[in-house]
Amino acid sequence: MAWVYLLIAGLLEIGWAIGLKYSQGFSKPGFSIATVAGMILSFIFLSTALRTLPVGTAYAIWTGIGAMGTAVLGIVLFREPASIERLFCIGLIMAGVVGLRFVSSH
Repeated sequence: MAWVYLLIAGLLEIGWAIGLKYSQGFSKPGFSIATVAGMILSFIFLSTALRTLPVGTAYAIWTGIGAMGTAVLGIVLFREPASIERLFCIGLIMAGVVGLRFVSSH
């Protein structure tokens, strides 16, 4: 179950990172509230996963999911550059996340 909590925490991290963009420096109340709620929920799910998982593995996967998902959504939603080099680097993050999951004994 810890891996499910960690996945949820990572997805929430993507949500609040994108929410930061939409909140425009916390100047839009609705997006600001949703962003802070996403942050809190993300930390709750991460802390729940940390009851079982090693902190280094869990934190690396959490940030990897967040970084990868936010970068992809930045391309899709905000027309950020989608160069081959950038996509390759996002793929490296994905490989690291998947690799850590498979080599973890928990």
